[in-house]
Amino acid sequence: MPQTPGLHGPTDPHGPAPVRAPDAAEDTAQSLRELSGSPDGPVPRLPQLLEAMVAVGTDLDVDSALRRIAETAASLTSARYAAIGTLDEDGEGPPGLITYGVSPDARRGTGRPSGHPPERSFLDVPVQVHGERFGNLYVADKRDGAEFGAEDLHLVRILATEAGIAMGNARAYAAARQRRRWIDGAASVTNALLAGPGTGSTAEDALTVVAERGRELAEAATGAVMLPHSEGGMEVVAISTVLPDPARDEAYRGVIPPESPVVHQIRAGLSVHSDDFATDPRSVSPLSRHYGPTMLLPLRSNGKVLGALALCRASGGRRFTSTERTLAAQFAVQAALALVIADTQRDRERLAVYEDRDRIARDLHDLVIQRLFATGMLLAGAQRKAVVPEVRDGVGRALDELEATVQEIRTAIIALQQGPAEAPAGLRTRVLQEAGAAAAVLGTRPSVRFVGPVDARVGEANGEELVEALRAALAEPGGRRGTPEPARIDVVVDATAVLGDGRAGVRLTVTEREGEGDAVVVWEAPL
Repeated sequence: MPQTPGLHGPTDPHGPAPVRAPDAAEDTAQSLRELSGSPDGPVPRLPQLLEAMVAVGTDLDVDSALRRIAETAASLTSARYAAIGTLDEDGEGPPGLITYGVSPDARRGTGRPSGHPPERSFLDVPVQVHGERFGNLYVADKRDGAEFGAEDLHLVRILATEAGIAMGNARAYAAARQRRRWIDGAASVTNALLAGPGTGSTAEDALTVVAERGRELAEAATGAVMLPHSEGGMEVVAISTVLPDPARDEAYRGVIPPESPVVHQIRAGLSVHSDDFATDPRSVSPLSRHYGPTMLLPLRSNGKVLGALALCRASGGRRFTSTERTLAAQFAVQAALALVIADTQRDRERLAVYEDRDRIARDLHDLVIQRLFATGMLLAGAQRKAVVPEVRDGVGRALDELEATVQEIRTAIIALQQGPAEAPAGLRTRVLQEAGAAAAVLGTRPSVRFVGPVDARVGEANGEELVEALRAALAEPGGRRGTPEPARIDVVVDATAVLGDGRAGVRLTVTEREGEGDAVVVWEAPL
């Protein structure tokens, strides 16, 4: 059974040879002049043609305009059937089909309905504007059984030109809107990444913004940002997807192995495009089985590949056009630049915080501790001169409190001088973190004091054991049970201790001070 005429003419080998126009559409005015100059006199179909041209020119819906053109072509040429076959933007892929005179049961683009008789005459004209081809307009089966003539050819040429203009304008408008969306999307990513410290954004948040906005702009099922993995390959570190949670959980932190050709291309700064990633031989990752059309775009700045942006449509989804590929590549460049700028801004903000903390630490050391030390000297002199025992004891207690205060300020200075949170924490930092974490349970923050070069002298193994002992002591201090008010807890880490056998060691002392007595926990180990 022959099929509906497509872009390449009828398939009936016994039918008449189709009348075809040249590949380049002739000018509409020339065709109108030829119609007006016909030897048979004025063409009675010309008013209907002009009316259809005006109607098409004012129709903003391209599908509606093309249906009108197909209907007008069939009416003017007395054809039973007319159709407009449309190519996609790249001139590839299966053509779309708008028909007139075909059974409503025949869906657009699926061909002639079953039982349709073969056409007896056929006319096929390319639809193009300024040399760019958009498809074909054809008519078939002249009602009187005759062949299509020269006037029919001129009429169809004019309508094909109108169809090309309508399709060209619609495609240009769609492309302009698409570019605007991508430009606005890139701007929104930049604004989100540079929103400032008030948003509390992290590096992971920034990557998620890129993945989510890229997915929305590309109308994809999944957007993901991949960064180089420590053991080779690339790891998914941020993802935005409409797929079910199991697929998302599998993809997040998934790794594309280093032997994958995709990884080699990305690291070389090259984009990877595939119309069906699930069956693409370049993909060796099990994650690809969920996806069809896919773009993998390098995130590159100053010649360095920082990672990759993956935009994946579901299996069977529409392929990415060349315009979408270009716009996505430009978005990736903008996103990479925004990531670098955002990271630089966060580094600058962290540096400002550390500089401020360092200034506060210097002020505490140079001003507060010096004044407290001077006050302590005055109190010590007053204690020696005191005659009344009660006064002497009171001044002694004040000196003890002053010394404890100095130690707490020194602990605060050490905490202020700690490095970035992502840097490996030393023993001092870990002890301070444990004391701070226990404050909520204890109802008071333990006082912490260090003696000697703790970080320099205490090894990693001893440090681990010391922190465990401190955590246990703070979790259940000896005298806390049944105490109505929070007890004062002093923590001392002494790296200059001498053990009972005479060896140098480190000693942890946790003292819970209460009115009736002190509860003391001691842990020690040789250095």
